[in-house]
Amino acid sequence: MRAFVVTGPRRAEVQEVEPPVAGPGEVVIDVERVGLCGTDTEFFTGEMAYLHQGHAAYPMRIGHEWCGTVAVVGDGVDTAWLGRRTTGDTMLPCHRCPRCLGGRGHLCEERAEVGIRGGRPGALAERLAMPASALHPLPDGFDVVTGALVEPGANALRAALAADPAPGRRVLVLGAGTIGLLAALFAAADGAEVHVMGRSVRSLAFARELGLHGVWSVDDLPRLAFDAVIDASNDAALPGLALDLVEPGGRVVYIGLSGTPSTIDTRTLALKDVSAVGVLSGSPGLRETIARYASEAVDPRPLVAATVTLDEVAGVLAGSRPAGAGPGPKIHVDPRR
Repeated sequence: MRAFVVTGPRRAEVQEVEPPVAGPGEVVIDVERVGLCGTDTEFFTGEMAYLHQGHAAYPMRIGHEWCGTVAVVGDGVDTAWLGRRTTGDTMLPCHRCPRCLGGRGHLCEERAEVGIRGGRPGALAERLAMPASALHPLPDGFDVVTGALVEPGANALRAALAADPAPGRRVLVLGAGTIGLLAALFAAADGAEVHVMGRSVRSLAFARELGLHGVWSVDDLPRLAFDAVIDASNDAALPGLALDLVEPGGRVVYIGLSGTPSTIDTRTLALKDVSAVGVLSGSPGLRETIARYASEAVDPRPLVAATVTLDEVAGVLAGSRPAGAGPGPKIHVDPRR
């Protein structure tokens, strides 16, 4: 089968590889749609921390935001999965350690991560093997675009819920990328007054189309009383700004990761009596994200600007925008094309 393989920093190609086999407890999925994200870009450029920490190594097959249909089931897997459209958890824990047994498998020290950590092949291929225990069935009528937006949506939903959105509360999201905009949409759906701050003209123009209360650049952000601030950016300066902007007694939520260390002043954190929450992984939020998409409380599909082929992935990861792409921040891949 064809698969996208990153062979080194800024080097990648589509290769013919052996198709996966469903081992005991596993399934093989015909991949229908995959989302590209900042983590994939960092693996392509060589900046991803896991490459330097020994958790990942070239060559590697990336892709962890996916949707597909179960084509083969291994021993011990219910045959009812056959033909079922599904997505799955990126985090594959050991199921034995105290964190796993305590319900925090996404923090397992021995976890593999699909297309990210531990050599587990990713979804930028025609087929993908997954443990059946990591699958989440999608409702009938759930299209592949929405299905491939469940994983980023679950990250965003956890960030939004950590901000405690509700009518009468004002939430500021720093960053107008996929995670930031989805977090903003989830918070708005829960009744909060939501503002977004971004940098690029294109991203801000698109954000204004989403019906949020306010969309601002860093230069014109009004000094409002923000009950919660979500940092969904990759700017090392913004975690500190989030703490400065939040109201005393408020919440700051950190889901963005910068390429260099960021700092906050814990004196400010304490003196303002602020609650700070870090979010790693959408794993605990996958089921609820599917339910919210299915209820149409949030429609993530406008965020997808274009769908490309495996042969076009390297160009996108290198920074090229597909011809004819819409204004949204997300690029999808159809490995079957």
